Amino acid sequence: MRIFSGLDELVSAKGEHLGHSDWLEITPRRVCEFAAASSADPARLPAAEEVADAGDRSGAGPVDCGPLLLGLLPVMMREILAVERCRTAVNFGLEQVRFGTPVGIGSRIRGEGELSGAFGVPGGWLVSVRMTVQLEDRQLPPACTADTISLFLS
Repeated sequence: MRIFSGLDELVSAKGEHLGHSDWLEITPRRVCEFAAASSADPARLPAAEEVADAGDRSGAGPVDCGPLLLGLLPVMMREILAVERCRTAVNFGLEQVRFGTPVGIGSRIRGEGELSGAFGVPGGWLVSVRMTVQLEDRQLPPACTADTISLFLS
């Protein structure tokens, strides 16, 4: 984890690689719990029995993990960076989201961050971090890339 001593140090790191999150497995339970919590369209997800039958086998087939991947971005970012002497940090939004390689049950993913921009606002900064969600099989293109926007207030 990269720890910044304050917002000035954070915004001066524009263009820098921030690091990687830990590897995270896309388990059947994670997919089903996310689908239930987000009221996902059941027609776009595998049947609960199919997910349960997949067990933890890698390569059990892709599922519609796009919304799940986006939901995991803040978790990954918290493992990549922290800012000291910052009153609050708020997920402000996303830009330029792209889904590359489908993610299957049993796949392992991790986030990689790069500070791509910073814009001063009253009391803080809007900070853009380009997050790349990598699959453990590095021969495949990323599962997702997204420019996350966070509001940091001092």
